[in-house]
Order: sequence, then structure tokens, then C-alpha cells
Amino acid sequence: MEDANYVLLGVPLDSTSTYRPGSRFGPAAIREASWNLETYCIRNNLDVEDFKIHDLGDLNIFGDVGDTLKRLKQVISDTLESNKIPITLGGEHTITYGCVEAFHDIAILSFDAHMDLRDKYLGLELSHATFMRRLCESLGSDRIVEVGIRAFSKEELDYANKENLRYITSMEIKRQKPEQIVKDIQDALSNFERIYLTIDMDVLDPSFAPAVGNPIPEGLSPHLLLNILQSLCNHKIVGFDLVELTPHYDSGITSIQAAHIIFNILSFLESTK
Repeated sequence: MEDANYVLLGVPLDSTSTYRPGSRFGPAAIREASWNLETYCIRNNLDVEDFKIHDLGDLNIFGDVGDTLKRLKQVISDTLESNKIPITLGGEHTITYGCVEAFHDIAILSFDAHMDLRDKYLGLELSHATFMRRLCESLGSDRIVEVGIRAFSKEELDYANKENLRYITSMEIKRQKPEQIVKDIQDALSNFERIYLTIDMDVLDPSFAPAVGNPIPEGLSPHLLLNILQSLCNHKIVGFDLVELTPHYDSGITSIQAAHIIFNILSFLESTK
């Protein structure tokens, strides 16, 4: 822990999941996949085995989501006080709320098929479908960019447009060159020096990542996602999470994709030091 630059934490929470629960098994599945992947990243010729990473294990989960998120915030806060970059494995996307609460003066870059901007969902004000609405209310919509969007309710779209929240659909991404998408994201976040990155595995097309809580067609390919991330992951990224893997819905391919994405994000961050 003392020597680590990155601190890994699993959060096996899926208590508000609605369609396909099981993301509580995500952290274990990602770890297992990572143990069986080669660690050399050919995009920038770096080996993850050379990075200083400490795995804290999994957060203890309470029956109440709010209590779990408070404990998560404390662990992330302790990690930041130690001057280390937290990496959080979900679990449902609600955990991003607890992670972001630990930061100050932060912007959010989210890769997701969904907006997660409902005011309430199934009677809950804080869930995987509402957490981004709560973050908009606490941080301001100018601090949030959502990328890969292709599934939302009219309520969410009306709120996003009313608040001038910047979102980029998967259709826009496929119509433009990756360089233009990167520029659009950089322009939207140009006023902020500290960025939290969150990746919902359903941003990928289900043909590449079928084992997610809420799969949506017409998503991104892993190649396109990593091309975009390679240009965005730099010194501004102060923490990231990967969420919504529900591993028992396939034979392991989505877990492998998740571990591969994390390896590459780490290599991108290391290459810009």
C-alpha cells in the first residue's frame, strides 16, 4: 500500500439493479480474468506488471445503499489522502456516486449507454437509474459529459436539454472520426483540471459485452472505445471506476473485456506521467 500509485477496490453492490442483477459478482470476475490475461499493452508498449498497484479487496456491503456509499466515500477519501489514484470495480453504477462524493472540484466523464438522469426510479431517489441526476444537482451539469448514450426516457432527455448537459450518442460517435469526438469531449471539459472517469460496460455493444445489467444494441466496439480513451486518459484523470458487469450472463467474454479495458486505461495513465 505504501509504495502503490494505484489502489483497487471492489464494491459488490447490486441492490437497486432492476433488469439483470448480478453485478455484485463483477469484482471477482474481473480479478479472475485479469489473472489470466497477458499484461503487456501493445498500444503504448507498457507492461501492467511494472505498475505499482495495491488491491484492497472488497468493501463490506450494508443492507442500506446510503450506508454503503458513505463507507465507500470514506475509503476513497483515505486513498486520496495517501496521494494515490483509486480504481473501483462494480457493482452497479450507483457506486460512482459514492466515489465522486470523496473528491473536490471534480468533473465527470461517463461512458454509458444510459443517461441515468431519472428523478426517481421504482420509488428510489438514489439508484443505478438516478445517481447521475443527483450528481448533476450537487456538482452542476457543466461538470458532466456523457458519452455513448443511446437509451433514455423523455424525462431524462428533457432534463438534460434543460440543464444543457453535454451528451454524445453512439450514433454521433460512429458518424464522426474519433479525433473529433475526443476534441468535443476535451472542449466540454477544458475548464476542469481534475476529471473522474466512469465506464459502464453497457457502453459497448452487446455483441462484444453481453453480460451487463441493461444491454442496449448499437453500442461501441472495444477498439473504438479504447481509441477514444487513449487520447483522454492523461494527468487530469484522478480516479476511475468500471461497473455493471453481470458475469453469469455469458461464458466470460465480458469479464475479459473489462480487465482488458482496465489494463489499457492504466497504461494510458502511466504513459502520460
